Amino acid sequence: MSKYNIYIDESCHLQNDFSKSTMCIGYIKIPAENYEVHKQEIHKIKLKHKTPVETKWEKISNSRIEFYRELIQYFFNSEMEFRCVLVKYKENLNHEEFNQGDHNNFYYKMIYYLLTNQYFNPAEVNEYKVVLDIKDTRSNDKLNKIKEVFENKHYGKSPFKEFQHIRSHENPLIQLADLFIGAVSYKTRLQFEEIQNPSKAKLQVIEIIEKLSGYTLNESSEPWEGKFNIFDHQPKKRI
Repeated sequence: MSKYNIYIDESCHLQNDFSKSTMCIGYIKIPAENYEVHKQEIHKIKLKHKTPVETKWEKISNSRIEFYRELIQYFFNSEMEFRCVLVKYKENLNHEEFNQGDHNNFYYKMIYYLLTNQYFNPAEVNEYKVVLDIKDTRSNDKLNKIKEVFENKHYGKSPFKEFQHIRSHENPLIQLADLFIGAVSYKTRLQFEEIQNPSKAKLQVIEIIEKLSGYTLNESSEPWEGKFNIFDHQPKKRI
């Protein structure tokens, strides 16, 4: 049985945040025994480019484009995998009808859809440790609920053996997830005309990711795509 670590981050996940149309939640997955290898390689890239700051989408600047280019190239040359759930038309979400009136219930569903897929994370042969970025004061309550959801779905035999919250600055792979979901969200918000003066540096990073992944970041990949998988979820508005 193989063991994997999954590092999750989310963007525009709050009900009333700066994006009215878009939410994205995604992960980086690696074999558990190789965490230190990837941590050290990313650290070397940061040292090479004299980049001491946390690797985050919001910190992208023209002066660090080559750092991000090499970091993204490292991901695509490595065994690491990325997957995200992209929610478009967030304003169409009907929490009263589908989520027991609670936006948090929708958040738990997105975690479930992110981790559960017929092509990924098979329950029969692998075990998983899931690490999430702390976002708010209710993080512990959410963590307990996520554990409960998976135990119930797997009748007490969930392959997701451990859930843990940490701060993103403590983990380079959560930061990498932040970079990718930031790019996916930004490209989608451009589609919805929520960004009036787009950052040239961020557009460059999006171009790098699209070229290496072979996908347009505001659209779904093939369902079976293993390296860079985007699931485009569009809640429908009742008429």
